[in-house]
Amino acid sequence: EVAFAGRSNVGKSSLINALTARKNLARTSNTPGRTQELNIFEAEMAPVRIVDMPGYGFARAPKPAVEAWNKLIHAYLQGRPNLRRVYVLVDARHGLKANDLSVMNELDRDAVSYQVVLTKVDKPSHKDLNKNVAATKAAIARRPAAYPEILLTSSETGVGIEDLRATIARFLEE
Repeated sequence: EVAFAGRSNVGKSSLINALTARKNLARTSNTPGRTQELNIFEAEMAPVRIVDMPGYGFARAPKPAVEAWNKLIHAYLQGRPNLRRVYVLVDARHGLKANDLSVMNELDRDAVSYQVVLTKVDKPSHKDLNKNVAATKAAIARRPAAYPEILLTSSETGVGIEDLRATIARFLEE
């Protein structure tokens, strides 16, 4: 299994759709907090399950629902022996936020392998993208469970999608 985690509206579902080359596999929405449960998909590209996790951070949902999602995510991350890697998706326009760092702290503490994926890389200026890539590299440099390579992706243009597929295929062979 591989899981996709990230803030609300970072592009988790869109990235899963691009990764699997299926436009409507994972439901997408412009409204934060639409994914409210763990959605598990069987991928045809390899013998792997893809998990679309609820977004953390802002969501248009009642506070008890958001707290329930957070508990669900925490329980999933701690008790999943088949989980090979979590992809922490970060919007390239905004860079790492406090709740991204909090999730990364939890993954480090639980020794869950993760890799940062910058999404929507077609949106920021080249200068802003380079600044956010450098800041992200610095932030993960000393983290014990973080894979050191940052992936740059755009679901809209297809940039980085093949690299992500190759990364998943590579560690599944290990």
